[in-house]
Amino acid sequence: MELKKLKHHIRTLASLEESEALVISSYLNLEGGIGGFRETFNKRVGMLQRAIRQEHRQPFVASLQRIDAFVEKELDPKARGVAVFARDGNQPFFLPLQFRVPLPTWVAADAAPNIYHLVELMDTYHRYVVMLCAAERVRILEINLGSVTAQVWKDRPELRKRVGREWTKRHYQNHRRERTNRFITEMIEILNQRMSAGGYEHLILAGSPRITAQVREVLPKHLAEKVVDSLVACQHDQVTDVVEATLSSFIEAERRESLSMVELLLQEAQRDGLAVVGREASLAALKEGQVDVLVLAKEHDSNAREEMVRLAEQAGCRIETVEQSNPLMLLGGVGCLLRYRTRGFDAPSSDGPICEARSA
Repeated sequence: MELKKLKHHIRTLASLEESEALVISSYLNLEGGIGGFRETFNKRVGMLQRAIRQEHRQPFVASLQRIDAFVEKELDPKARGVAVFARDGNQPFFLPLQFRVPLPTWVAADAAPNIYHLVELMDTYHRYVVMLCAAERVRILEINLGSVTAQVWKDRPELRKRVGREWTKRHYQNHRRERTNRFITEMIEILNQRMSAGGYEHLILAGSPRITAQVREVLPKHLAEKVVDSLVACQHDQVTDVVEATLSSFIEAERRESLSMVELLLQEAQRDGLAVVGREASLAALKEGQVDVLVLAKEHDSNAREEMVRLAEQAGCRIETVEQSNPLMLLGGVGCLLRYRTRGFDAPSSDGPICEARSA
């Protein structure tokens, strides 16, 4: 699935009109197959069935049966994570989403869909480009949410060895070097076009260390700044193996970026800039439409985070999920970078001040 499509689905879920029936939001981890999530899933469903009111039970069971039918018959064998949203009643709704990356096994029943785990998946895996470099072939892979959604490759034209009467050995070697450089330059032009057209902000180089070093030397500045890592790979490696190897590098790059966002939040808060911190102040800013970026700890309380990510998605805000950030947790696990100043808008004093924003 491409990132653009997932964003559309999240926006649909965040804006879904409530009805009398509850929405079941089910997230399934398929790394261990169907048997791997079933026990946890069944326990959670049993707890929900005991907790919901009598009038919600019949549509709840009908929704659950539809989810079970999908899991039994329509799972993609390559999926490692699935999210299924189902609602019965007079306004039925059903949306199954399958991914090549894992999701936690988790189930909820509420008036609105629970979307946090989709938001976290989108922020963690996002999308990037891999340039797989070998002496005879270069591949450009576009990775969206752990899946290859497009690829371009080109083989280097064969160079006949004409050492002897026609060429000296040195002449041949110089010509071969020129052909290699020209081949790399052509592939960088294609790379630039693909990254520009797709709006990609992250690039990973993989392949022969000698070739990736050559590529890195001639990358234009705007592409070199997007390189997050270089990995050793063989041209005969399976694409799936290359994706697996690059995912961990990309996730680490995303982790560093999220921590940088926390630093920016702290800076803005400390100088009374375009920021608020704490749950109540963040909720107030979201409801006022002030927020540019919602910065949210993954360890934050689940009930509050659902409301915040729903408001952020409805407003089209960027959401940055952050793992293991003590400074953010000391601020209540959440903060917001703001778009503009609203005069006369004050945050509740019990949850920390809202910082008066400068005009953007």
